[in-house]
Amino acid sequence: KKADSLFLKNLGYIPSLFSYPFGEYSKFMRDYVEDNFSIAFGQHSGVIDINKDKFELSRFPINENYGKMERFNSIIKYLPLQYKDFKPEDKYVLAKNNPPSVEIKFFDNQKNIKNINCFSNEGDNWGNPNISVDENNVMKISFREKFTFRRGRLNCSLNDNGKWKWFGHQFTVQILK
Repeated sequence: KKADSLFLKNLGYIPSLFSYPFGEYSKFMRDYVEDNFSIAFGQHSGVIDINKDKFELSRFPINENYGKMERFNSIIKYLPLQYKDFKPEDKYVLAKNNPPSVEIKFFDNQKNIKNINCFSNEGDNWGNPNISVDENNVMKISFREKFTFRRGRLNCSLNDNGKWKWFGHQFTVQILK
């Protein structure tokens, strides 16, 4: 509400787009944003498609660390790796659900799903989590360790007959001191 008053005072309008600070949010925050904005962006990489939650949209960073033209030319060629459902709905990870249990239901027409490759940063190290895909195109992910940093990341890509498809998710991790 304070930001809205500052926007109105300094810009003359209240923006309808929202970007979560550092991409960090809980379901409670996401639901608040849905009631007050038209769309919102996280800070996880990926390609937007019609099936994505418009209050958890991904974006590829283009900045001083990830802003080379070769990378830009590469990411604009990626296609969305579409799915029907992603669990857990709440991306806020507490001590009791760290690491989270992830289950992703892909569309039946998504071929080659068993060739998917995922990377995550649990245990503060990037590596491959354990994944399994059943006959119903449901992928279950078991992380190797707990997420230790305040942002846990999951990136998955699939070479689907020479076309690269991608999605990413970010978890906000509660760190107790």
